Amino acid sequence: MHKWIMFGVFIAACVFGLYLLAFELPEKPVDESEGLPEGMTLLKIEAYNDFTFDQTEYRVKQGESVRLVLKNVSGIHGIEIKELGIRLEGDKLQQDVVFDQPGEYEIACSVACGIGHADMKAKLIVEAA
Repeated sequence: MHKWIMFGVFIAACVFGLYLLAFELPEKPVDESEGLPEGMTLLKIEAYNDFTFDQTEYRVKQGESVRLVLKNVSGIHGIEIKELGIRLEGDKLQQDVVFDQPGEYEIACSVACGIGHADMKAKLIVEAA
């Protein structure tokens, strides 16, 4: 009887292992900056349904060539930096930008995403060269 129980546990463990191999292995981390043109850096902003971005402030250097990317982790959001004329939403979720003027700029969600939408803000700091 004991052998049959152990055999059943072994079969269940094998089936579970095959299932994990086929469907549930976590994806390998991807270096998103790998495909960028020479000298360009990546600034990825992640947006969440709790009306927040992944950081309260983002920093870039003046004159730096940057690929600005919005990733909607949960919900549907957009970003707008009015002073710089940047708006990412819908099908346009990335833009290549060179930040010429140092200063602090407000990043706001540009898609009405719920009751906390008006508070969904962050800061972009362009540091002087």
